[in-house]
Amino acid sequence: MNTIFAEFRLWALIVIAAGLLPSATHADSPTNIYSTQFEIKDGYDPTKELIGQKGWVTDSSSFGGNGLLTNSGSLAAYIGALPLDPPANSLTIWQPINFSPNSSAKPIVKFSVSMSIVDSTTTNRNDFLWSLYNTQGTRLFSLDFYNVDLGIYYILDGTNDFKYTGFDFTNEVNYSLTITMDFAHNTWMALLNNATIVTNLPITTTNSPLNLGDVDAVWSLSNPNRPGDDFMVFDNYQITAEASDVASAQLTPLGYTSNGQLLLRANGTPSSRLAIEATTNFLQWTALKTNVLTGGTFDFIDNISPPAAQRFYRARLVP
Repeated sequence: MNTIFAEFRLWALIVIAAGLLPSATHADSPTNIYSTQFEIKDGYDPTKELIGQKGWVTDSSSFGGNGLLTNSGSLAAYIGALPLDPPANSLTIWQPINFSPNSSAKPIVKFSVSMSIVDSTTTNRNDFLWSLYNTQGTRLFSLDFYNVDLGIYYILDGTNDFKYTGFDFTNEVNYSLTITMDFAHNTWMALLNNATIVTNLPITTTNSPLNLGDVDAVWSLSNPNRPGDDFMVFDNYQITAEASDVASAQLTPLGYTSNGQLLLRANGTPSSRLAIEATTNFLQWTALKTNVLTGGTFDFIDNISPPAAQRFYRARLVP
């Protein structure tokens, strides 16, 4: 918890106090659990299916629906495009990870990937998902790119209900997807091109073991006999683990508005909840604002009228 001193008559005191605040970063760098760019130099063969190369596996008995292609001069993986033989309802491919996060040291696990959904040349379209499983083989949650209506949905374990995130995607557009899982607090969030599309959702709603077995690319077919030829291209597939800075919260004064009101910026771990409070005597604190840090930050204007001669602020993490 950080407290800053705000003297409305002396801006210099705010600047000095802000400079003495401890940083919200941590010294430990992320640990790379697994990463690949699907390049020939890494041992990939573009003339073969992705399944069976460099540890990529499936539980399907069908052939087709996956491989490698040239994308902007380099290789990328794909799922979809080609009919499955024999026809099947879905195809799932994954790289076994089998990682147990250390809840006290590095409980934050991030999956990142570059991706694009290429539309079908027919009227038949499908779903493309990223599904996360634990080491026991239980699906924890999925993020679904539904190519029928271009909506992005999610589904949690213990339910068959797909929930609309409120965000859509565009075909043939390259996206950067990051899914951040806090295994110490059983929460996850997702960013698409740095826009928060899902936040503060449970990794498991059924008390499944909190670990990471694999992150799967899934092609779910609307009609196995007429699947269409849409597909998902993905590249720069990476999974990392890092320490949590959830115990850190930082307030930074940004200046005054034209009305003489103080503007503050709160920083912390994305998806955490911060409460901003104020006091004049350190004995009684008044709650001013509570907000979820969907992007790791939010700004707050103290609109007290008339402005106090002096006022102290703090940012506090709340459940």
